[in-house]
Amino acid sequence: MAEKIWKVEKVKYCEHVGREVELQDEVVIPAENLPDQPPRVLAHRCSNSLECNMLEKAACALCGTNPDVDPV
Repeated sequence: MAEKIWKVEKVKYCEHVGREVELQDEVVIPAENLPDQPPRVLAHRCSNSLECNMLEKAACALCGTNPDVDPV
């Protein structure tokens, strides 16, 4: 059976919040009987997106508030 996990893509300093955040990918790992297929990326998120959405100014695309800024 396939498995969905959130995997850390990279850790970087975010100038918007003034600290390090994790950029994560939702990855589907194929079942054991399909070993030749690579994992598929379904979604991206930031570990600090909830806090960024509470601020008054737009943050980045991973928070869903500013599609013009892609932090990756």
